[in-house]
Amino acid sequence: MSENEKKETSAAGGADPAAAAPAAAPGAPHASAGAAAAPAEVSGFKMIATMGGVGLASAVLIAATFQFTLPHIKENQRKFLEKSIFKVLPGAVKRRTFKLKGDALVELKGEDEKAFKVYAGYDKRDRLIGVAVGAQGQGFQDVLKLLYGYAPDRKCVVGMKVLESRETPGLGDKIETDPEFVANFKCLDVALASDGKKMLHPIELVKRGAKTKKWEVDAITGATISSRAVANILGKSSAEIVPIIKRNITALKIKKK
Repeated sequence: MSENEKKETSAAGGADPAAAAPAAAPGAPHASAGAAAAPAEVSGFKMIATMGGVGLASAVLIAATFQFTLPHIKENQRKFLEKSIFKVLPGAVKRRTFKLKGDALVELKGEDEKAFKVYAGYDKRDRLIGVAVGAQGQGFQDVLKLLYGYAPDRKCVVGMKVLESRETPGLGDKIETDPEFVANFKCLDVALASDGKKMLHPIELVKRGAKTKKWEVDAITGATISSRAVANILGKSSAEIVPIIKRNITALKIKKK
C-alpha cells in the first residue's frame, strides 16, 4: 500500500462518529427527548384516573347522603306545612286533604305527590272554617311559594304564610315580617261575580297607605316587587280555585251523622 493510501485509510478510520453523523434538521426532536416523554404520559394518565376516581367517590357519597337525609327533609316539610295550614285558617282545629280531579275536589286518602291539593279546616263542631291553598309565582329573586287561607262564608283571604322564599334579606323578606303588610290578609276580598266564574274585583296592589278598598293590597316601601309578586300570586290563584271551591262546597263539608 502506498503512503498516500495509508493516510486516507487512517483518516477514514479515525474520523469522529459525531462529526460524521448528519446534522439534525432545525426543530426536529432530539432522540433522547422521546425517551423522556414516555414517563410523563403515564404519569398524566394516572393523575386523570385518580381524579376520576375521587370524583366518582364524591358523587356516590353525595347521593348516599341525600338519600339518607331525604326522609328527614320531607318530614320537616310536612310538619311545617301542617303548622302553616292552621296558621292561615284561624279557628281550625282539624283538617282534611282534598285533591283536584278534573273540576271536582275529592278527599285524598294516602299520598299523591303529583296531585294539586287543598286543605279544608274545621272547628270543634266540625264546621268548615275555610280552605288552605298553596300557590307560587316569580318573586324578586326566585320562585316564591305561599299558602293562603280562604273563608267561603266571608268570601275573603283570611291568612297568608310564606312557605319558601329567597327574597332580599331586610327588604323582600318583609312580606312575612311586616305587620302592616301581613294585615292585608286578615280579610282580603276575593268575592266572585254573579256568574260564579270570575272575581268581582281582581286583587290590586297600591302604594303604602293608599288602600281604601277590601281587595287592595298595601305595598311595602322599598320592596314593591316582592309585594307585587304576592298580590299577583294570590290574584291568579284565587281566580282559579275560588270558583272550584264554591262548586264543591258540599263535598268539603263534614256530613253530620
